[in-house]
Amino acid sequence: MRGIQSPARRMLLQVAAASAALSATRVFAKEESRPMSATSNYLPVRAEWLAAGNEAALEPTMPIIDAHHHFYERPGWIYLLDEYLEDARGGHNITASVFMQALTRYRQSGPEALRPVGETQYVAEITAPLQHAAPRVAQGMVGYADLRRGAAVREVLEAHLAVGQGRFKGVRHLVTWDADQTLVNPLSAAPRGLLLDKDYRAGVAQLGPLGLSYDAWLFFPQLPELFDLAKAYPETRFVVNHCGGVVRIASYENARDEVFTRWSRSMRELAQLPNVYVKVGGLGMRINGFDFEKGKRSPSSEALAEAWKPWMHTCIEAFGADRCMFESNFPVDKGSYTFNNGWNAFKRLTAQASPAERAALFRETVAKVYRLG
Repeated sequence: MRGIQSPARRMLLQVAAASAALSATRVFAKEESRPMSATSNYLPVRAEWLAAGNEAALEPTMPIIDAHHHFYERPGWIYLLDEYLEDARGGHNITASVFMQALTRYRQSGPEALRPVGETQYVAEITAPLQHAAPRVAQGMVGYADLRRGAAVREVLEAHLAVGQGRFKGVRHLVTWDADQTLVNPLSAAPRGLLLDKDYRAGVAQLGPLGLSYDAWLFFPQLPELFDLAKAYPETRFVVNHCGGVVRIASYENARDEVFTRWSRSMRELAQLPNVYVKVGGLGMRINGFDFEKGKRSPSSEALAEAWKPWMHTCIEAFGADRCMFESNFPVDKGSYTFNNGWNAFKRLTAQASPAERAALFRETVAKVYRLG
């Protein structure tokens, strides 16, 4: 990427990355806020705090496909189509999106393995009227299927395809595991080494023949296991979520230089596999340790871009723009910044890129990977 992949830029990036890794990034002054325990997996969404720092959209006509968002229907947290549309229509030109599984509207009866198909059916139905004009919300959908069922998971995949109205594109089966169990969301806890399990791999083997991709949400120490899995199935598209699972809190908080070194080494190794892609975003979560939520107001796009630069530029340099895609990760990241500011930050981070590279990052890569037409 011009301005990102040049030798001079790479040298500057390495210096910036080292600086970021050696210090605990604190962009904003600390203040009294709602206490967040080590087991609080999501940051609270505070409407007034977000509004105080919200910006107008930069380059508002640039077409964008949001590569990753959810619908939530949980106690105390509703974020469905209306809520997403309010964010997506806030100033940026969101033309389409990819919905990511979120435990929403599962079937309440029938075979247990087929219950997640209810989520795909629900999302397909509520977004069907939007498929002929922007934003085409959920133009692509990624659902859940228990890949530990091995070859038997094929019936679940075929059920998703049957109700997906041609928009079901892949599967995400969360595999997050760490020796520090305070980091693991109870809703998505997985056993250690699941990516290496033979039954799980037999399930992954069902994806490629059906034209389906595999979305990977894991923590950065698990990236070598993902490398092994993706290498074993070269005909399947693997999509690394959220810059590869950056963790800088709890047992990792005092080792941030080592975290960056290990993470960047693993990401560059993964980049050697042409069937692996990266979602660049998702760094507004508690586990990322940027502490955006501790500011007196929600962070500006300049502050976001500065904090994210070493991580996101490393992803783009390693994989290239044609294998990277920007994502909102809303509503999860909404606890840290506004939708507008997040996309403004992505635009700032790529200001020196060529038009072709920006087109890839903001829409073309995601359209290719998920076959959005």
